[in-house]
Amino acid sequence: MNSERVAIEAIALSRHVTSSEGLLTILNDVSCRVLAGASVAILGASGSGKSTLLGLLAGLDVPTSGLVRVCDQDLGQLTEDGRAALRGRCMGFVFQSFQLLPALTALENVMLPLELAGQDHARDRAMAALSRVGLESRLQHTPRQLSGGEQQRVALARAFAPRPAILFADEPTGNLDAVTGQRIIDLLFELNAEFSTTLLLVTHDAVLAARCDSRLRLEAGRLVA
Repeated sequence: MNSERVAIEAIALSRHVTSSEGLLTILNDVSCRVLAGASVAILGASGSGKSTLLGLLAGLDVPTSGLVRVCDQDLGQLTEDGRAALRGRCMGFVFQSFQLLPALTALENVMLPLELAGQDHARDRAMAALSRVGLESRLQHTPRQLSGGEQQRVALARAFAPRPAILFADEPTGNLDAVTGQRIIDLLFELNAEFSTTLLLVTHDAVLAARCDSRLRLEAGRLVA
């Protein structure tokens, strides 16, 4: 871990939405910083604001108030296209629902972000990434031909293939059985250590969270000790 560099910083972050019942506070005055190379778990009950915080830190959503800096960029100073370009340059994502494109093969799914980023040797890098997660024999299979665990391994390969500075993972084992989920988590931490990636992980699993360097716990939209 590089203790000198901050990968992610949030200052007084709040997110409010209007509902039929009036103004609803999703996040309230959240401040945190994540050091480069660290692994951090975001914990909390359902509805506590975990996924909302992850989305704000990744620039997938914009806060009602507050500031987010990621990879030395103030997200508030970027347009939507600018935030998308930043995500392409320095972020990777793993979601609970895999988010693979059903018409593409495993190889094509992993190649896609590399090609969109204009990176060289996309096919070779995608093949190497799939081999790294044990799927070298499944390159031409589409998601419907893969098990849930295999689909999540494709998603991990896709996330790590561009060598992102930061990986955001939102309940990455939520749709998997316990044994398969454990394998995915082991692989996630192996890849994280191998590439010195900063890892921000949303989970409700205290055992999984304990494997991270530090933990952020949310209760009703507020960060608690």
